[in-house]
Amino acid sequence: MKIYNSLTRRKEEFVPLEPGKVKMYACGITVSGDAHIGHGFQALIYDIFRKYLEKRGYAVTYARNYTDVDDKIIARSRETGIPADEYAAQMIEKTDRIMRAFDVDDPTLWLKATENIGNIISFVSDLIRSGHAYATESGDVYFDVQTFPAYGKLSGRTTEEALDGVRVENDENKRNAFDFALWKSAKPGEICWDSPWGKGRPGWHIECSAMNRAAFGDQIDIHGGGRDLIFPHHENEIAQTEALTGKQFVRYWTHNGLIKVNGQKMSKSLGNSLLLEDLLKAYSPDAVKLALLSTSYRNDINITDRLFPEAEEHIARFYALIGEAEARFPAEAGAEEEIDEAFDSAMDDDFNTAVAVSALYGYFREVRRLLDAGDAKARRMTNQIRKTYSLLGLFKQDPAAYAARYQAQEPVPADVLALAEERKAARANKDWAKSDELREQLRARGYAVKDSKDGYTLEKL
Repeated sequence: MKIYNSLTRRKEEFVPLEPGKVKMYACGITVSGDAHIGHGFQALIYDIFRKYLEKRGYAVTYARNYTDVDDKIIARSRETGIPADEYAAQMIEKTDRIMRAFDVDDPTLWLKATENIGNIISFVSDLIRSGHAYATESGDVYFDVQTFPAYGKLSGRTTEEALDGVRVENDENKRNAFDFALWKSAKPGEICWDSPWGKGRPGWHIECSAMNRAAFGDQIDIHGGGRDLIFPHHENEIAQTEALTGKQFVRYWTHNGLIKVNGQKMSKSLGNSLLLEDLLKAYSPDAVKLALLSTSYRNDINITDRLFPEAEEHIARFYALIGEAEARFPAEAGAEEEIDEAFDSAMDDDFNTAVAVSALYGYFREVRRLLDAGDAKARRMTNQIRKTYSLLGLFKQDPAAYAARYQAQEPVPADVLALAEERKAARANKDWAKSDELREQLRARGYAVKDSKDGYTLEKL
């Protein structure tokens, strides 16, 4: 089994620190806003990593964090008037609910910054004592990058290059511009904790190092996150952890690609963020996963207008074939192990879901041929597909339940559309009595009309 290591920039045979056991950590979400499709993709990928390693026989301890205190959360607290800790707790609860709707399992360990303040303070204190960090008169603590000569080995950047394109925290008490904050002194009204340096809160980078060490010790096997975290976040994790322990922190650094929308980077500033909750209202979890997993996890995913609708069309066809096979051969209990062997071969090559997913189209073409021939092998194939691909979160629903919930509704009849348009005109003319009358006529035809600022939608009752 090979994994691409971002540190060495090549695929390497996977050999864990301890035979038969895997310690894995993935950077989770900063809960300053709703979970978007990028958060869902990253959570899905590392859930699959964990499950496939378990399939290979490893005992996996998988930790994932929530950043529940930082500048953005404090800013949202000010905007909403909700205390920062309460706001973060509400967003964590909401994100958990959405991820479960997406059918992503919880990690072995949930880690939160605010629940590890003691571990963080201890870690920072040890760095100061060892000469790798320093406190300023204002109560801030910084890591001294010049004390770690290997800085830049993950990203390939020198300390000078580290200043390019990265926001530098201005503090005249810093020794060097590229030193980064381990502890931030509290501003008036901010959430804070007591520390040897005064009231304050953790810097972003330190929380992952401190929580990892508390959960796993000095070293872990796999550390994951989005490619945008390589610098500065993961680079700084390496510096502060290895400076303290003198050991290699992570054996295999893994990074998933980023999400683009019609060729543009997804971001709030561009107004093109796709919230996971909204996607799951429009498409089945199977369809969203099929779309995302059709690309290697290390590559960027470009979301076009047709990506999810086309994935839903494929999933609907696949479920229909599964349902037909199960109905025609209800007693057939066998399986086709070649499907599982091909899946494992793809996943052994750096968790290559793209190859595994592409095989589905050929499998289901063969299922169709076998069904037409009346061959019970069709049921054995769908048995194996459901068993094998459940690891990717696919085909876990009952086909009839899927069809009832997600398959496209029949086209709205022309006379019903005419009634809806007539009602729209009545509303424009402020003829509310006529509007109400037409609403009841639509209801009698089996349709509910819902008004919005953009017009209306029709839903079958």
